[in-house]
Amino acid sequence: MARKAKKRRYSRSAGSDVEREMRRYKKGTAKSGRGGRGGRVKSRKQAIAIGLSEARKKGKKVPKKASKRKTAKKTAKKTARKTAKKKTRKTSKRKSSKR
Repeated sequence: MARKAKKRRYSRSAGSDVEREMRRYKKGTAKSGRGGRGGRVKSRKQAIAIGLSEARKKGKKVPKKASKRKTAKKTAKKTARKTAKKKTRKTSKRKSSKR
C-alpha cells in the first residue's frame, strides 16, 4: 500500500529566507538582534533560527516554536534515563595480585 504524502512543514518562501540568512552567515555579515545592532552570528543553528523568525514575522508558513514546558520535560526524561543506565551498569574491579 502506498504511503500518503506528508504536508510540507515549511513553505518554500520560508526556506528562501533561511537560505538568504545562511549566505549572510557564511559571508560573515549576519548579525543577531533588532536592526542588526546585535553581535555577529556564530553558529549555523543561530542563522537558521534568525531566518525562520524573519519568515514568521512576514507571515509565512512555519511551524510554531516548541513550548518551554515540553522541552523541559524532554530533557528531564533524558537525564533520568542516563542516571538509570549508570546505576544499572556493573563496574568490574580488577583484583590486584600480591606476589
